[in-house]
Amino acid sequence: MFIGWLVTSLSMFVLLMGSNLSLERHEEFDEETQQMITVTVPDEDSPSVGFFSSCVLLFGTGFWFADVMGDSIVAEKAKLEPESSRGHLQSTCYACRFFGLMVAAPFSTVFYSTYGPAVVIKIMGLLPFCMLPLVYNFWEVRDAEVKGTREQCGEIWNTVCSRAVWQPMGFVYLYNILQVGNAAWREFLRSVLNFTANQLNALLIAAYVLLYLGIMAYKYYFIKWSWRTVYVFTTLLNGVFSMLQVLLIQGITFGLSPFVFALGDDAFADFISGIQFLPTTIMMVHLCPAGSEGASYAMFTTVNNSAYTLSAAISTVMLGIWDVSKETLMSGDVSGMTKLTILTTFIQVSGVLFVKLLPRTKEDLASLHADQYSGSKVGGFIFLTITFLSILYAVVVGVLNIVKPGWAGESR
Repeated sequence: MFIGWLVTSLSMFVLLMGSNLSLERHEEFDEETQQMITVTVPDEDSPSVGFFSSCVLLFGTGFWFADVMGDSIVAEKAKLEPESSRGHLQSTCYACRFFGLMVAAPFSTVFYSTYGPAVVIKIMGLLPFCMLPLVYNFWEVRDAEVKGTREQCGEIWNTVCSRAVWQPMGFVYLYNILQVGNAAWREFLRSVLNFTANQLNALLIAAYVLLYLGIMAYKYYFIKWSWRTVYVFTTLLNGVFSMLQVLLIQGITFGLSPFVFALGDDAFADFISGIQFLPTTIMMVHLCPAGSEGASYAMFTTVNNSAYTLSAAISTVMLGIWDVSKETLMSGDVSGMTKLTILTTFIQVSGVLFVKLLPRTKEDLASLHADQYSGSKVGGFIFLTITFLSILYAVVVGVLNIVKPGWAGESR
């Protein structure tokens, strides 16, 4: 955890010292309004795409390194909960986490609008640095017997060979990888609808608020539903909101301003994500073998996150199917944007076809564990192979985005 927060902090300080993050204000003539407007543009010494992306990559690597450690701690504590209340501890912890995101978003918006990006980057470097002394105050049994790497790897191998693991985690992987978004959406909001930075940040704030509300909705209401029902309901609902984006692209907003309309269909998708988040994490804790909760849960979250990362990489590659470049969008041709949105919506909804791989409840998951014929080395091998190949593919696409921006046909 110490290493993770250290890398996170240093990456932002390197970005601060290695580039000029100030913004310059210029007066420009807006042909649409026939008025002079003030725009902010980066300084000539602003960081290059490669340098900025590398710093963000290091920041994300350190952050997730520390985050996985925190998740592992929660997983070990959650295993000690009584069966009757299993899942409530995770619900509370993640509710606190997303509450922090919800509160931080408006502060970040105000700081960015008032002082520029440099202050935000300083805070992003300073806060992880403040975590470093606190890590040493974290209590843990230091003289406890620690299993060797070989033994832990053996336990993980036996775990992934169990049908009770590779079947539900297979669903998690397939479902997440199908959540392919429209990578040109933000460009459409900026270039065609002329959303300002403040409006885009307002969308982000609303998304975090609804994400938190989704977590709370599951904790107090949907936790009584079966896992399958939750996924079927939220997937179909997500499909409805995704199709509303097509209406926005075509300019059909039923009298609402584009910003208000986008606020509804874009942000409510995060409410749905919040509802889906907890069933997955609760299930992953149930899959962890006793004594290796941390390592197992870290692996399961890696599977979960690698599918999301691969999904984002696929969304980047899909930009080349139709012309959705900035120049095309600004010329008024949004046909490619419409087709891409429809395609990604159908891909996202198709995840519901695999819902039968998911156990209905914790009891169904326990019955899979109890089945003595549920083990399969082939299933375990396929599970790990797909996981590592997904990580490799996502890394390759990420590196290409850094060293060769626009390689997939997106705007540079």
